[in-house]
Amino acid sequence: MELQLFSPYTIKDVTLKNRIVMSPMCMYSSENEDGRVTNFHLIHYGTRAAGQVGLVMIEATAVLPEGRISNKDLGIWDDNLIEDLHKTTAFIHDNGAKAAIQLAHAGRKAE
Repeated sequence: MELQLFSPYTIKDVTLKNRIVMSPMCMYSSENEDGRVTNFHLIHYGTRAAGQVGLVMIEATAVLPEGRISNKDLGIWDDNLIEDLHKTTAFIHDNGAKAAIQLAHAGRKAE
């Protein structure tokens, strides 16, 4: 019996190496409270990709600084934050997985 879990899966023109997906999880690890990716994030997501996850979803990433759940959330509200996020997705891709991101605004629960 072939295990479907470990077989490739195609969604439109994107093929995942398998059907294992890492859901986004808030890590609250932007050390300087500036929304920037840290080495922790590179290691956290890169090891999941190397560990045979087919799709790695980056944690809730705030679209506005005042829309964060915590002051240690990742951010994408400024173009200066994009380069580090790009490095993270490139590292995920280099380890054989596809990357996705959960864009977020905490609404009334924002800080």
